Amino acid sequence: MAQILEFLFGSKTKARLLRFFLMNPDQEFRTADISEKNMLKLSQTRNALNELRRNRFTLERKKGGKKFYILNQKFPFLVELKGLFIKSNIYPQCSSLKKIRTIGDVKLALISGVFLNYPKSKADMVLVANNVSHSKLKNLMGNIEAEVGKEISYVLMSGEEFKYRLDMLDRFLLDFLESPHDEVVNKIPRLKLFIAGLKK
Repeated sequence: MAQILEFLFGSKTKARLLRFFLMNPDQEFRTADISEKNMLKLSQTRNALNELRRNRFTLERKKGGKKFYILNQKFPFLVELKGLFIKSNIYPQCSSLKKIRTIGDVKLALISGVFLNYPKSKADMVLVANNVSHSKLKNLMGNIEAEVGKEISYVLMSGEEFKYRLDMLDRFLLDFLESPHDEVVNKIPRLKLFIAGLKK
């Protein structure tokens, strides 16, 4: 799907920025912030922003001598574009998720929220891992957020903490497991049986 969007909109840069503004419709951003969040070169970002502004997809505002960009809520094809881009966020189209095992000894990685177009979820991701490299985790989340176009809300815990919270019937965990979610990694024995029991 990502490749199709890049084809339709002419470039990876433009497709990524369209998604970014659609996923953050009420927020204003400076050019440098847009470039950083989407992992794009500043020159590419500027060119794409100028094109989006000329076509009235975004509006330009000035505050304190600085330029900010925000989604134009009156853009005529806003609903149709949002529907198209939401479909592109669904796992496994987000290729960075495939690298999740590189952050450490990952026991479990579950996704919901923005990945499944399920806004009621309290988190986009639950991660259970030991010996985590926090630099790799930060880099991974940056890549995922650049692909998805939105900041990812995630909960990270060790295997021991996960077991404790599950034994205590932690309300957050139970709500997450009962709600729509998808597995990226699952190395926890009998977890599927436990989840099935919750849904009976």
